[in-house]
Amino acid sequence: MPISSPATNPVHGSGVRADPWLLDTPSGGSQFVAFRDDTLDPPALVVQVGKTELRYHLRCIEDLVTMLRARGDWMALGSADEQKPAADDTVESWARSAGNPVGGWYGLKKGLRGRFANYVPPVLEVLGLAEVEHNARNNRMRVV
Repeated sequence: MPISSPATNPVHGSGVRADPWLLDTPSGGSQFVAFRDDTLDPPALVVQVGKTELRYHLRCIEDLVTMLRARGDWMALGSADEQKPAADDTVESWARSAGNPVGGWYGLKKGLRGRFANYVPPVLEVLGLAEVEHNARNNRMRVV
């Protein structure tokens, strides 16, 4: 199972609006930029895919690490659009669950709240907080 880390897959950018990270989705199918923006209300992790901007609660980084650490094992990503149901016991389903720390969706823009598991895990990876598999399908992640 291919697993990469910032050490083996260098990423450019510092993760701020003026110098965003240029990242690959876990499957390697596309690139996107991401950055933290503490000036937004609420503070957000901003993801730019082409001309589409998605926003997730910035606290998702810490919350996802905490959940993965408590889990102690690999977890399937299960990325899905907002309009599609997320598979059970996946990062995507956790990011929509009423049982997570924000009590529901981490995505902030209705209609664009999904795909959490496609865009947030690479951010944790570049920060050195998680390992992410990079297969064509069915990728997983775990905390480091």
